[in-house]
Amino acid sequence: MADGAASTGNVAAQASAGESAPQDFLVQYVVVRKDLWTSSGWPLGSVVAQACHASSAAMWMYKDEPETQAYLAPDNIDHMRKVVLELKDEAALRKLSETLSAAGVGHKLWVEQPENYPTCLATRPYPKSQVAQYFKKFQLSKAPIG
Repeated sequence: MADGAASTGNVAAQASAGESAPQDFLVQYVVVRKDLWTSSGWPLGSVVAQACHASSAAMWMYKDEPETQAYLAPDNIDHMRKVVLELKDEAALRKLSETLSAAGVGHKLWVEQPENYPTCLATRPYPKSQVAQYFKKFQLSKAPIG
């Protein structure tokens, strides 16, 4: 599925088997399109809102996953980890979503409505060791302030 609704595949199987590094931690990846602020002129607040939409949607879609429940547990609320990355444009975002779907990585591709405009995606929480490989080539987001 393009929106990553399926939670099957290699990553899901590893997660259910409890395979994670000893010092591993849960993380949610959020990936935004750099062209939104560089060439489309979106203000920072609008880009942040898109990331928030994707993150919230992914949490809701995968609310029954053990990792999501652990990530949102009361004793973890003040210790959540998110990594916000940027990629070039819509084509790169769609390609990443397809790669994640093929690998069974649960995520939500956020498509702004009513424009039907893909802006970002967010994964469900995973142990970092299980999904970091899919995000290594992307930079931390450096959206300008102001």
